[in-house]
Amino acid sequence: MTTLLTVAAETDIDLINRVLNGEQAVYEQLIRRHNSSLFRIGMSFLKNDADVEDVMQITYVKAWEHLSTFRQEAAFGTWLKRIMINECNQLLKKQKQIVNENIDHHDTATNNIKESPVSNVLNKELSMAMEKALTELPEKYRAVFLLRVVEGMNVIQTAGILNISQVNVKVRLIRAKLMLKQKVSNYYKNDLVFPFHLIRCDRIVNNVLNELNIKK
Repeated sequence: MTTLLTVAAETDIDLINRVLNGEQAVYEQLIRRHNSSLFRIGMSFLKNDADVEDVMQITYVKAWEHLSTFRQEAAFGTWLKRIMINECNQLLKKQKQIVNENIDHHDTATNNIKESPVSNVLNKELSMAMEKALTELPEKYRAVFLLRVVEGMNVIQTAGILNISQVNVKVRLIRAKLMLKQKVSNYYKNDLVFPFHLIRCDRIVNNVLNELNIKK
């Protein structure tokens, strides 16, 4: 039996090969490895934890369905992020249609930061300044900030995921930092920005495995 220590020492590619060779249950380990990262990316776009969880599950199911076509030209995590961002954008398009039908209600909700979905998922230690700064940052800057600063991705990777030029990545990061510097300079670390806890991780893992009919 493969121990957790052995699994931890394996690369994503090692685990993918095991899954493709019939060890379907190993997919759980890939999900757990990338849950936290995908959650932060999703929150940077959707700002609603329930929507993000739904999109994460869709992302993992689609990745599973196309796992045999993964060419390893980019890191598996980068591939997942691209799927995740695409699904987020699809959901945002649908939500805009609903917002246009009820714009008054939308304005009331977005103007009340304390009752926003973000406040339900941010850690208690996170200050009100951090919450407001992130939610009010324009999406194009927020996405670059999350990928570069929180996820630690380089300029080339970020440009590829967001489908923008490397120059745009650099410019948007500079502007994002200038916007956030006064209020969030002490909150750049991963454990304070859109925290992802074990209960949520287990829930997503179980939901994905159940949908794919994979037995643990």
